[in-house]
Amino acid sequence: MLTFFSVVVAAVIFEYSNGFHDAANAIATVVSTRVLTPRKAIAMAAFFNLTGALLGGAVASTIGKGLVDTNVVTMSTVLCAVIAAFAWNIATWWFGLPSSSSHALIGGLCGAALAAARGNWSVIKWNAGVWPKVIVPMVTSPFAGFIFGGLLMFLLFVTLHRFTPHFVHSLFGKLQIFSAAWMAHSHGTNDAQKTMGIITLALFTGTKAGSFDHLPDWLNFLKTPVFALPVWVTILCAATMAVGTAAGGWRIIRTLGHSMVKLQTVHGFAAETSAAVIIQAASYYGIPLSTTHVISTSIMGVGAVKRFSGMKWRVVERIIWAWLFTLPASGLIGYALARAAAAL
Repeated sequence: MLTFFSVVVAAVIFEYSNGFHDAANAIATVVSTRVLTPRKAIAMAAFFNLTGALLGGAVASTIGKGLVDTNVVTMSTVLCAVIAAFAWNIATWWFGLPSSSSHALIGGLCGAALAAARGNWSVIKWNAGVWPKVIVPMVTSPFAGFIFGGLLMFLLFVTLHRFTPHFVHSLFGKLQIFSAAWMAHSHGTNDAQKTMGIITLALFTGTKAGSFDHLPDWLNFLKTPVFALPVWVTILCAATMAVGTAAGGWRIIRTLGHSMVKLQTVHGFAAETSAAVIIQAASYYGIPLSTTHVISTSIMGVGAVKRFSGMKWRVVERIIWAWLFTLPASGLIGYALARAAAAL
C-alpha cells in the first residue's frame, strides 16, 4: 500500500512537472509576439489544459496497457518509470531544452518493465504498441509539424500580401488568442492522459496482486479489476496539469518563443493551429504524441518560410539531440532504478 501511495505522489509530481515543462508548448508564441502578457497567457493555458485533460481516454489506455505486458508490471515498476521520467524532465528543463515528457514516461516504463522481466525484450509490445504508436509518430509528427506549419504560413503569405502590416498584425493578434487556446486544449487531451494511464496501471496491478484486499470499505474505490480510468484519477491529473502549467516554464518559453526564430502574430497563429490539428488527431486515435516535437517543428516550418536564413539552426540542433536521447536515456534510468529496487 505504501508503494501505491508513493506511485500516486510520484505521478502527481511528474504531472506537475509536465505542466510547467510543457507550458511553453501552448504559450511560447503568444508570449513572444506580445499578444498576451506572460501571466495572462499562463492562466489561459492552465484553463484550457484542464478542459482538454478532462476529455477522452484513448491515450491513457495506450500508456497503461498498450506498450508493455502488464503481467510483469508491479507497483515498484510503475514507480521507477515515473521517477525516471521526472528525472529526465527536470534535467532538460534545467537546460531549457523542450524535450518530450511523453517519451520520457514511455522510455521509463519500457526500461523498468524490461528490468522487471529480467531482460526479456518480449515484455515490450513492439508490433502492437511501441512501433506504430511511439516510434513511427516520433519520426513522422515532427515532419508533419514542419510541413503543415510551413504550408499554412505560405498560404497565409499568398492570401495576405495585399493587406497592410498593421491590418495583418491586428487581425492575427486576435486570432492567435484562439489558436493558443486550442493548442493548450489539445495538449491537455494528449499529455495529461499519460499520467492517468500510469496511475490506472498501478491500480490495476495492485488489484490483481491483492494489495487492496484488506483495506477498509471507504477505500474500495481503489480497486480496479478491469483497466478503466476512474473518475477521481482523471480529475486529479487534470487539476495537477493545470496547476503545473500555471507555474510556467520560462526557460523553455525563451527557447521556443525567442531563440529559434523571431515571430510575429501571423507566424504564431500558423504554428499553433498546425500543431493543434496534428495533436488533436493523434489524441483521437490514442497515439501518445510528443506535443513538444509538434509545436517545435511547426515553429521551425513557419520560420523557414518566413526567412530560412533567419532560423537559428544551432538551437534547433540542440533540441533535436534532446529528442533523440529522451527515449533511450529515460529507458536506461528506468531500467537502472528497477534493477536497484529489485536488489533491495
